[in-house]
Amino acid sequence: MSINEEPTDITRRAALTGKTSLPQQGSSRRQFLAQNALGIGTVALAWLLQQEQLLAVPKKIPQTRPTFDLKPKAPPATPRAKSVISLFMHGGPSHVDLTDPKPELSKRDGSDYSGEIVYSFVNRASKKLLGSPWKFAKHGKCGTEISELMPHLASIVDDVCLIRSMHTGHNGHEVSIRYFHSGLPAVTGRPTLGSWLTYALGCESQNLPAYMVLVDPGGHPVDGVNNWSSGWMPPLFQGTVLRPKEPRILNLDPPQALRGDLQRQNLDLLQDLNRAHLAAHPGEADLEARIASYELAAAMQTAAKEALDISQETEATHRLYGLDDPKTKEYGTRCLIARRLVERGVRFVQLFLGGQPWDNHTNIRGTLPEICHRTDKPAAALVMDLKQRGMLDSTLVHWGGEIGRLPVTEGSGDTVGRDHNGQGFSTWLAGGGIKPGMTYGETDEFGHKAVTNVVNPNDYQATLLHLFGLDHTQLVYHHNGQEQRLTDGRPARIVQEVLA
Repeated sequence: MSINEEPTDITRRAALTGKTSLPQQGSSRRQFLAQNALGIGTVALAWLLQQEQLLAVPKKIPQTRPTFDLKPKAPPATPRAKSVISLFMHGGPSHVDLTDPKPELSKRDGSDYSGEIVYSFVNRASKKLLGSPWKFAKHGKCGTEISELMPHLASIVDDVCLIRSMHTGHNGHEVSIRYFHSGLPAVTGRPTLGSWLTYALGCESQNLPAYMVLVDPGGHPVDGVNNWSSGWMPPLFQGTVLRPKEPRILNLDPPQALRGDLQRQNLDLLQDLNRAHLAAHPGEADLEARIASYELAAAMQTAAKEALDISQETEATHRLYGLDDPKTKEYGTRCLIARRLVERGVRFVQLFLGGQPWDNHTNIRGTLPEICHRTDKPAAALVMDLKQRGMLDSTLVHWGGEIGRLPVTEGSGDTVGRDHNGQGFSTWLAGGGIKPGMTYGETDEFGHKAVTNVVNPNDYQATLLHLFGLDHTQLVYHHNGQEQRLTDGRPARIVQEVLA
């Protein structure tokens, strides 16, 4: 190094060598730079990159700590939908037996499938094609073909958009469930779709939770609380779980001795103490969520009791949902509660079944009719009820699972079933700006793979957000200094063809 080098030249050399500590007495500048690995060299490199305008700077990172609430917020664009009721069918409903008729599959029943198949359970695998044991028929003015196992869905096909080309590309349950709910296959710890909607739009009711989950008496679904987690968003945006039996909310009523003015005085004092504590600890998301939940709990003492009281409904409405049939009563009750919740301003409602009852690996001739009987009438009643009340236009109803089933047999004889299939399956949507009375997309002649107008979970998410006036590329949450999105920057399209 020349003694006559300018400081900028020294800086450039330091940047390129990455050397750092102070020079020893009698050492040259060359030795000083050669002996250092970090420090001045790193600083110099940052200076050089900045001078060359090559230094990466995060975009639009908030300079102040954000605060969160559930007050209603206007979306950037005009929305078509105000609320969602998602009837999630864990396990993978068999589309080739329910919603996607395949004459060629029936014609070649028992013959070997010539294509490649990825099995989940190789020890029971077979390449023998299995035609559906159930008949399909056209229904409604649209002429959509539906299986005899779902007569109530058949009665509302003119109000439904049936997508026959869903695709995750993964056969596993959890990997596809997380893809549908949180935007990335397999990844846990991310906010679910309901969390994103409530974060963006809040809730029209300040007396009920914005995001509510109606679980099954048989237990949580596969993947448990990940189905309604707020991930790295504040807990304020996670799903609020209702108990699957009465009382659906414990301790909703205060003791008799504390009711009235005394309770009000206690709550006011508690709120003052909480707010003072929060002011001393700003930006603590867990604390903010806990205080918000206390305040909401007080408001819910009246609002929740009224919303959950289905005795206010007419006998005809009870029959519509199947509450007079022991097999449909439980699921029908939850579907009716879901309608009452969105009617009162709840933004996002999810209904889940215990475990994964659509996972028909064995005895599909017995297990599939059973779960269809349990859910078909209540699901169709929900759409009919929303429509007759003028709510279907603003309420998006979703029905579907995370995968479908293969067109080949799993096992043999009386135990025959179908293995997982994430390559092609069906889901249906109704209301909320969705075009009614249509089918969209196709699987191949055997129902194995989606081949026309393929729709993946990110496409579904982008389309749903669009119906709420939101752009999936612009809806951002800042976490760890990065802009996070539901679709995570992955290719996703708004499925314009299914929009009314």
